[in-house]
This record gives sequence, C-alpha cells and structure tokens, in this order.
Amino acid sequence: MSGKIAFQGVPGAYSDLACRAAYPGMTTLPCESFETAMDSVREGIADLAMLPCENSLAGRVPDIHHLLPDSGLFVLGEHFQRVEHCLLGVKGSTIADLKRAHSHTVALGQVRLILRDLGLTPVIEADTAGSAQLIAQWGNKEDAAIASSLAAEIYGLDILRSNVEDAAHNTTRFYVMAKRPVTPEPTTPNLMTTFVFRVRNVPAALYKALGGFATNGVNMTKLESYMINGEFAATQFLCDVDGHPEQPNLRRALEELSFFSSEVRVLGVYPAAVFRQKHGL
Repeated sequence: MSGKIAFQGVPGAYSDLACRAAYPGMTTLPCESFETAMDSVREGIADLAMLPCENSLAGRVPDIHHLLPDSGLFVLGEHFQRVEHCLLGVKGSTIADLKRAHSHTVALGQVRLILRDLGLTPVIEADTAGSAQLIAQWGNKEDAAIASSLAAEIYGLDILRSNVEDAAHNTTRFYVMAKRPVTPEPTTPNLMTTFVFRVRNVPAALYKALGGFATNGVNMTKLESYMINGEFAATQFLCDVDGHPEQPNLRRALEELSFFSSEVRVLGVYPAAVFRQKHGL
C-alpha cells in the first residue's frame, strides 16, 4: 500500500516504527498530537493514521478513547508493536560516560532496573524520540536517551545497550484509522468489531447491556469506560469483540444491547492481527 500514514510524535517514535512495520510501502507523517493525526486523515493529507490504544504495561491510552468516537474515522485494522527500548548516546560515548537518562515518563518507568544498575538520573522529556533528538543536539556524552533503534538511526546516535526494558512482553496495540470503512465479508475468518455504546448510570445497566454477549457466546476482548462530557449521569464504553456484526451470534448480541443502550455505533470491522492469533488473544 502506498500513500501517507500519520502518527503522533516526532520521527523515530514507536508509533513511527509501528507504521513502518505494518505499512512498509507508505510514507510516515509525524504529527504534534492525536488530534492533528486524525485531522490529517479527515483532510486527505494522509490516507491512514496509526493510533496507540493500549500498552501491556501502562494500560490504556486515555486520549484515544475520548477522541475516537467523535473523530469521524473508522477502524481499518489493528497492529501490535513490541516496544524494545534502547540506551542511546552520542557518537563515541560509552556507558561509563553517562550520568543522566532522558525519555518519556512512561518509558523511564519501564527501565527502572538499568537506571538503578548504572546509577543514572532519570530526566523526563516530552517523548522518547524527542529525547533522542535532544541528545543529538546537545552532543554531551553524559546524557543518554531511552528510545527506539529507529530513533538512533534517524538522529545519528550509538546504541549503547539494546532491550533495556524491565519486562520482555512490553507491547503496544494500535488502531489503524481511515476516512472510510472497509468492511470484510461476514464469512471472512478471524474478524474483530470495534463499537461504542452508552448506558445510564442506574443499577444493573451494564449487566443487562452485556448479557447478550454471554448468552450468544461472543468473546469480548476489550471494554473501556469513560464519562461523557465530564458528567456522571451516563457512561460511554469502547468495546472490541470477535466476529462480524452480520454473523448471527454477534448480530443477536448487538440487538439485545440496543434495548439497554441509548446509542450503539460500530467504528470498524477488520481482520484480527496475526500477533493476536499467534498469542491466542
């Protein structure tokens, strides 16, 4: 696939790496924010957007859950990207030279062991690739960045140590977003459906709303809740399930859900990632 794919961050970010891994034929488009990445697709500047929705260590990406339902975009697919942190220094530096490690606060929280072992002072920056960019600009051997190998390549830094993350299973899941939906045939195997629904904050509302998924044997892989417009009166849910809305079991579950929900809106039907199938997710 050719064209442009937008992501939030600067070149070398893990979202940039995810774009290149999933769509090697496309040109990556760095954006200042998730909103800007979405806007670029709506305005036709980019064909797709790669947006992180959850991480196996850090949990959900909150902004995405609020932005996704009203974005006007559709989920075209999903991608799982292994997060492999590297300790990056300027050319010619060694681990013995280092005193400080710069990165995003989440990344610093994922490399506590090596920071402790090397006696490095953590310094919070806006993002991982941005910290690599700063280290390259400063040219100081005492400062290192925690970022991707792609960031090292882009900013001309040395990888002083690879895979420095505390947990080997650190993985981020992304939604691939497009301006128009591409819905596979119901007979296509290994499909996912992403949708949102709302319920009032009354006793047993969620229990009743979700009962149809249990009785119809629909596997629910994700359920996230958040308030609407900062009010406590109602809650919106973002949900991922196995199957196609036109398959009998999911169709019946969604019909039952509509009885107890003020709104049910499908955001996308797409093939499950190979990563999900391999790991039985």
